[in-house]
Amino acid sequence: MTGRYSRLESALALSQLMDAHYAQVLSHRPGRPVAWISAGTPVELLRAMGILAVYPENYAAMCGSRGAVALCEVAERHGYSRDLCSYARISLGATLAPDSAPLQGLGRPDLLICCNNTCGSIVKWFQALARILQVPLFVLDTPFLPADPPTHAVTYVAEQLEDLVRWLEATAGCRLDPAQLHEAMRLGREAALLWREIRGLCRARPSPLNAPDLFLHMAPIVTLRGTPQAVTYYRQLRQEVMARVRQGVGSVPCECYRLLWDNIAIWPKLSRFFYLFASRGACFVVDTYTGAWDTVAEPGEPLESLSRAYIDIFLNRSLDYRCQRMAQLIREYGCDGFVMHNNRSCKPFSLGEPLARRRVSEAAGVPGLLIEADMCDTRAYADEQINTRVAAYCEALEERAE
Repeated sequence: MTGRYSRLESALALSQLMDAHYAQVLSHRPGRPVAWISAGTPVELLRAMGILAVYPENYAAMCGSRGAVALCEVAERHGYSRDLCSYARISLGATLAPDSAPLQGLGRPDLLICCNNTCGSIVKWFQALARILQVPLFVLDTPFLPADPPTHAVTYVAEQLEDLVRWLEATAGCRLDPAQLHEAMRLGREAALLWREIRGLCRARPSPLNAPDLFLHMAPIVTLRGTPQAVTYYRQLRQEVMARVRQGVGSVPCECYRLLWDNIAIWPKLSRFFYLFASRGACFVVDTYTGAWDTVAEPGEPLESLSRAYIDIFLNRSLDYRCQRMAQLIREYGCDGFVMHNNRSCKPFSLGEPLARRRVSEAAGVPGLLIEADMCDTRAYADEQINTRVAAYCEALEERAE
């Protein structure tokens, strides 16, 4: 095993890919409808109708990585509470004051689509955008799943997808091309399976990827799902990660401890925060967030397949399921512990985490750490407190290893 860290060469391709995506967003062809959509929306339908899909959540994460408190404050000055999701506040702030935002905002959509399979707040966020921008909004409702998806729930969502197609035809003047839908679903399935395989390669010792790698390289499966560009990119990334495994190259030099991460990244502190662990030989080999995007729409009746795939999102499942899944991942990836981000912004991900930490620790037999912060708003990040807690946790891991 080498102790030397090697930067992923695919990072350059990722940067170019995302630059090209946002360039297309900001200079799209006149006459092609633009839809702002939530990350849990079945985007394959839009691809098949020639609609340009844009993700305010991904844009907010990008802004957050650069520092976006000022955009949050814009939204707060307009009456939006600081207790709201920081993605929502960044998006609203960038919409209200685009000259203050990276890329001068996201331009203007022709329509909005959101799905509540990740959280309920996103519905109110998109309703606010619809009022500000004066554009039509479609809300896709997915039932919460305490267990495996029942047939009636799959049918319920599939019927809404039929409504969505009719709404898009009437609102955007586009027609659904069955052949294009088949192709978009095939590409989305291949990209998701490639991303799943790449994440699975982190079972190797040392792990070829760490949490910052996973969080950065998840971008195409979110924003470009259903496109050939995403498939091409993940084929390249898989090849590079497989080479690391063969050569014994670890993302963290001298990997000593393997950890699971739960929740969204702390984007403004991404490198600095995870360095606190990496400097002590701790590598985050798996997480619960980036895997949420490897859901696959299996071959079959298209709308039913899309319904089944998008209803079964990690955040749309019960706390019991999530605890069982985390314990399973800890065992599969040989983790020595886990860290939970009690994310001020993301209530669905964070509510119940103190209980979840105890349950997962008991089920997997490893210690867990709970960190309080926010995915974008650095006003909720206390450096000294977090540094102290991380140091104490790593010392506890060292003691267990002796």
